[in-house]
Amino acid sequence: MTPRSTPKSKSNQNPHFKPGSKVEIMSEEDGFRGSFYTGTVVKATRTSKFVVEYDKLFEDEEGTKPLQETVNEFQIRPIPPREKKREFKFSEEVDAFHNDGWWEGVITEVNDDGKFAVFFRSTKEQIEFSEENLRLHREWINGAWKPTLEGEEEEKKEEVKEKENEGSRNKRKLVEEEEKEVKRRVNKKVPDTTQVKPIESPKDAKFSKGMLVEVSSDEDGLKGAWFAATIVEPVGKDKYLIEYQALRTEDDSDFLREEINTVHIRPRPPQTIMIDRFKKLEEVDALFNDAWWVGVVSRVNTFPKYLVFFKDSNEELEFKHSDLRPHQDWINGKWVTPSKGGLDDLGKSDISSAAIDNNICLLPLIHFHRL
Repeated sequence: MTPRSTPKSKSNQNPHFKPGSKVEIMSEEDGFRGSFYTGTVVKATRTSKFVVEYDKLFEDEEGTKPLQETVNEFQIRPIPPREKKREFKFSEEVDAFHNDGWWEGVITEVNDDGKFAVFFRSTKEQIEFSEENLRLHREWINGAWKPTLEGEEEEKKEEVKEKENEGSRNKRKLVEEEEKEVKRRVNKKVPDTTQVKPIESPKDAKFSKGMLVEVSSDEDGLKGAWFAATIVEPVGKDKYLIEYQALRTEDDSDFLREEINTVHIRPRPPQTIMIDRFKKLEEVDALFNDAWWVGVVSRVNTFPKYLVFFKDSNEELEFKHSDLRPHQDWINGKWVTPSKGGLDDLGKSDISSAAIDNNICLLPLIHFHRL
């Protein structure tokens, strides 16, 4: 009997990531999470992984040998579209070009000199950028960019209408309307490019003895979590001794105490926001393992239960309404809370299928307003 030959498995044939395609690569290394670096697809493997070569990262100190890595498919995406000119506004979520990569942040200040202060939640830093080094933040979902490039959806609709009415009297009218729309889109002049310059860090609140606070950690597995604690006393410059309200010592004899830098301490969020029901795509804090973890409502189950997606751990868990609260950020000594405006652009049907099932790390676009 002639032995059967083992069929050869085909390599990954994603049309967006062919060899030679320009892409952006998401880093998963500590200190680089939330950043994307440009590169080129070298080859596809027979799994869901790709070999990529970076444009600005190198294997040697001389910068002569570009770094090559094998990455998962969810770590790469095409180069995002970008408006030629755009007037950025307070609270917009943007990507900022810094240290040869694009970092996700939110605009917290619009300065008179045409520059913008951008706050990075992952590092708790605020840096000033010129308009030329910013772009609107977008997510790659189901083979398409969300939100779409400004005007793209309107142009597509006009094209469909023109085909349906081709040869009719309405065709000329549609063309004229499109021309008027193009002429109407006039943006302000882009300000001169200046070197990225760090600005003064957000000033920490003054914490007093007995004050209720929340404390974060940089330890693996705990990033993104805030633990309830009480200020015991200051211990030197920018440090406080705190006592956790839920974490206990190893021998379970008392509540755990630690010395914490002020960058990891914030006041207890105000309980001024009452939510009867949370909605899909709403950003929330979920109480889990004695801490509050930031996530996104990915599905509303039978009330009062919700599925929440956590970007940092790429997990989805179910919570009761009583174990959720609206997410707020402590920025520049003020509480900032996300509003619901702008979420519809992401496409509510895309979250579960694209962001969760395909392991795409997704955090929705959010707009902020000061409390």
